Amino acid sequence: MAGEGEGEGEGGGRRRRVQRVLVMRHGDRADHAEPMWVLRAARPWDPPLTEAGRIRAWTVGKRIRCLQAAVAVDRVLVSPFLRCLQTAAEAVSALCAAVDPSALPALDSSHAVPLDPSRLKVSIEYGLCEMLNTRAMGPNTAPVDGKWFPEISELEAVLPAGTIDHSVEPVYEKMPQWEESVPEARNRFASVIQVLADKYPHENLLLVTHGEAIGVSISYFKKDAEVFDVEYCAFSHLEREITFESEEEFTAGNFKVVTKDGQTGIRYTYSTLD
Repeated sequence: MAGEGEGEGEGGGRRRRVQRVLVMRHGDRADHAEPMWVLRAARPWDPPLTEAGRIRAWTVGKRIRCLQAAVAVDRVLVSPFLRCLQTAAEAVSALCAAVDPSALPALDSSHAVPLDPSRLKVSIEYGLCEMLNTRAMGPNTAPVDGKWFPEISELEAVLPAGTIDHSVEPVYEKMPQWEESVPEARNRFASVIQVLADKYPHENLLLVTHGEAIGVSISYFKKDAEVFDVEYCAFSHLEREITFESEEEFTAGNFKVVTKDGQTGIRYTYSTLD
């Protein structure tokens, strides 16, 4: 699907394309649905999705699949937190479902749905992880030994078989430092979105991450926008025009926010300050 939207430009055979990036929040998390969950959890900082969260992620994945004519997703990059991996698994299943597109909306879950993993590739990106501070994760939550997750092979096992791109080098090779400030985390999200887009200029991306990152994807790229609500599985839609001088050399315009207020689970307003 790479190259969707490409066309010949003027002079020297230059090509132009519109790159599209979707930034999606994870689904409903178990610790918010059942607060006592943390008391018995081996990794209380890493809750799974609820069943409702899985269904929501599958449903939104189907919605994104229906946008394929306009937003053909080529690559999915995902935060290492379990709720994001499970959300990505459902969304990727919808995007890779080997069924008649007209039959997809009627499927209530991803269970037993045949997949075509060649449709896209998936990889884990530590730079998309949750804000690592007590504001986002609460007190006494971080692992004492600093080990946030099991081996990456165990994380990848959550994702649909055959979709993992093992050739990818992440932007962040390890987790950010604990107790990063909110501004630091927001700058990280903005930077990672931009760097990933520049890393894969020929592809449209789906980034599965956390609520603060979805807010940043609107407020950073849309002047004076202030996000005040991000629902589970809400997603933003960014676009920019890229001109290729060669296969490797390109110039890119600024991202524009396509998402309208309330359209995909994100509510925002505009600052009235002069």
